[in-house]
Amino acid sequence: MSRRRMIVAGGAAVAATGIGAAIAASASASETSANPASAAATASSTATSGEVCYRLTSETTEGPYYIDADKIRKDITEDKEGIPMTLRLKVIDSETCKPLSKAAVDIWHCDALGLYSGYESSSTGGGGTPPTGTPPTDAPTGTPTDAPTDAPTGTPPGGGGGGHQEPTDDKRYLRGTQLTDRHGYVEFTTVFPGWYRGRCVHVHTKVHVAGTLTDSGYEGGHTCHTGQLFFAEEAVLASAEVSPYSTSTTERTTLDEDTIYPGNGTQGGLLNLKYKKGRIGKGVVASLTLGVDPDVTHDGTDL
Repeated sequence: MSRRRMIVAGGAAVAATGIGAAIAASASASETSANPASAAATASSTATSGEVCYRLTSETTEGPYYIDADKIRKDITEDKEGIPMTLRLKVIDSETCKPLSKAAVDIWHCDALGLYSGYESSSTGGGGTPPTGTPPTDAPTGTPTDAPTDAPTGTPPGGGGGGHQEPTDDKRYLRGTQLTDRHGYVEFTTVFPGWYRGRCVHVHTKVHVAGTLTDSGYEGGHTCHTGQLFFAEEAVLASAEVSPYSTSTTERTTLDEDTIYPGNGTQGGLLNLKYKKGRIGKGVVASLTLGVDPDVTHDGTDL
């Protein structure tokens, strides 16, 4: 693992690419960048004439709500409400630090109120109107005679731990797959994710290599990376002031409280976020470089 490295493109290298040119090395005076670790990494790379390499990106669990890559598309919103978000990812070989072209990058995440497409009946969204009236003040009386039969066990569902579940509906919003270009880049148009019980705000991702693009989607090959992308608390707090996120009645789990986030900055999937300070509702640009080993298999069940 010590030989494995992860790359962040420097200013000159970024400017030389199509999508990469849009990923600014620093925010303007009217913007804020949420992810100090990512900003520091970018700063260190621009201090040199080349590129700076970092360690392999962390592997995480797949979660229960993955659906195979059958939606090859850039725009995955399907008219879902939420803060507009552009997600730009670069995939590189962590051994050679060269970009991986024609790798299939999957992303999937919940909507602004915590629901996953394909699993609306089983995911734990938290939209709705807060309860009104005066809460009861009397202690419950009597003694329960039966033990509960449906007590929860293990990790709460909804993208954390647990085995794969079969879809319960045919909806596929906020899911999509794209092939990286010759510079290793993909770009998705989506919305800022919301939150649900037991998890901080996140996006799931997989990187597949050595497969083939067909009429049915991306087939064959193997999955070399399964991870999750995370959001700085500052940005999440700002999003919570914007509708429909502000209508959620679900208690939020912070980044530090999350049981999946490994706590190691960009290596662990912490995104670099750019948005207008005080106007996050206008849109967010999220970016990250993923360092992967294309010769291994990490399907999210090998942890």
